[in-house]
Amino acid sequence: MIRRAISRFSELLATEAPDPEQHAARIWFMERNIGLPVKALALISVFYFLFFSRLTDSVTMVSMREVALENIQRFFLLYILVNVAAGIMLIGMTQLPLILIQWVVFTVNLLDGLFLSSLTLLPGTYDSVIFWMFPGLIIRNAISIPTVPWQLLVNFLITFGFGAAAVMDAQIDHFDQIESETVGEPLVLRIAILLLVTLCCYGVQVLFDRQRRTEDEAREFALRQEQLRVTSRLAAEIAHQLKNPLGIINNAAFNLQRNVKEGKATITQQIKIIREEVERSDRIITDMMGYSRLAEGRLERLNVDEALDNAIDQVFPAAVHYDIQIERDYSSALPVLLMQPSHLTETFVNILQNAREAMGGAGKIRIATRFGEGYSVIVTIEDSGPGIPPEIRDKVFEPYFTTKDRGTGLGLAIVKHNVEMYGGSVQVDSESGLGCRFVLVFPAKSLMKLRK
Repeated sequence: MIRRAISRFSELLATEAPDPEQHAARIWFMERNIGLPVKALALISVFYFLFFSRLTDSVTMVSMREVALENIQRFFLLYILVNVAAGIMLIGMTQLPLILIQWVVFTVNLLDGLFLSSLTLLPGTYDSVIFWMFPGLIIRNAISIPTVPWQLLVNFLITFGFGAAAVMDAQIDHFDQIESETVGEPLVLRIAILLLVTLCCYGVQVLFDRQRRTEDEAREFALRQEQLRVTSRLAAEIAHQLKNPLGIINNAAFNLQRNVKEGKATITQQIKIIREEVERSDRIITDMMGYSRLAEGRLERLNVDEALDNAIDQVFPAAVHYDIQIERDYSSALPVLLMQPSHLTETFVNILQNAREAMGGAGKIRIATRFGEGYSVIVTIEDSGPGIPPEIRDKVFEPYFTTKDRGTGLGLAIVKHNVEMYGGSVQVDSESGLGCRFVLVFPAKSLMKLRK
């Protein structure tokens, strides 16, 4: 119960990182267009403040303040070099990998917070307007670093840096025998403000992310539903065009068989073959007509783990005791899939049925789910069966290919169709005697691909 509540809470607060183009656009806007000019002016002002103002006049010689000032001046010179290098990289960011730019932004923003914290060690700065730069820095981080773990990490480190600097400021006053009120209620209140701003920024990001996901899902829903209608109309037209002549052939063969004399066994046999093949073709077309009902179903937000559990219950009902051990390894807070429930369930059921039949009702099946690249869900289903021989491994997804006596050869073909219809992919890894593993990739956000 507690684990499920934690999982639900994590799903509620889960956010989706923007795609690379959106992330690059946010960095371009905040760090390059706004951050570089503002930081250039700030560095010039701080340089004058540290080296040419009358700051040194307020620092008693041979005191801890003097030591702090000297260390801050050295840190500032290094800080300038880092910012110059980062500025050059941001100016030419279109020529550099995005991952490198992300690390540059994270490092520089963290250094900004540490340097700003160090300034609170100077005389009169703790109670100055400098403190209110920290909330601004946290808001800036929320825009430039949308990936939640890194955003929270840098903002918590900045808050911690401010608190540590405040404690050091109080220790310096104590060493210099100066009464200080830095530590106490003012510090607790200020840290609470910074933590509140950090959490509010995260909360606002969650709300905006949910709104963006809702709008994206609505657009995808409309597009996928329209493509399903196109597919259904095409399948219905093909089935209609084929079923009518097959029905005529079947009736003609029946009438011919009825009128043929009993002694003409060869003709009778040929007519029987014609009827059997027509009936077989009719079954195939009937299966194909199932695709003409694609548009009749509704697209829904599906939880992959729940769909897998439903498929397991269908293939391994509790009333039938199979000697099969099922191991589940589900990742928490996976994105939902926008699909028709029957398509997803049918996909998992077909693979699990193949595994059950291949193992002869005894063995082990391992099912795992995890995040994939491009905001996708990866489902892995492994069994301990005899595996697939190398010579037929490339044929298992072909329609009507089967090694079973009574198999139709459509199970894995349907799996491939259902997965690729939504822009996903499926592959099989197997060796004779070492079991079989199916890897299915479902894009949580992608346009459905029509099969050619």
